[in-house]
Amino acid sequence: MTVQDAPPLTLQIELSGTWLPVCEVTRLTPGRGMAALLPDGRQAAVFLDRSGTAYAIGNRDPFTGAQVLSRGLLGSADGRPFVASPLLKQRFDLATGRCLDDDEVSVPVYAVRRA
Repeated sequence: MTVQDAPPLTLQIELSGTWLPVCEVTRLTPGRGMAALLPDGRQAAVFLDRSGTAYAIGNRDPFTGAQVLSRGLLGSADGRPFVASPLLKQRFDLATGRCLDDDEVSVPVYAVRRA
């Protein structure tokens, strides 16, 4: 089997100890997000940054209740990647889920892998 014949890598999210396939990595556009519906009814916002690192956080904006974080803008602050909500512009650290604008607010973070 050559590299060209190899199956595409799938991005997976860990949920309750189980790895769930989300999409082929090639379907993600660096710098943009996409929403994934999880089996428990929640949504995850999945991102591929411009360096190729994948992240997954909860898609629900805790300030508005809207499922919109996957549509936010990616950036970095002090070397930490974040997504800014498209509604009220609060920034959420993609590695920890912590809101950079309000220390008492955070969103869930999911482990990701390529398989």
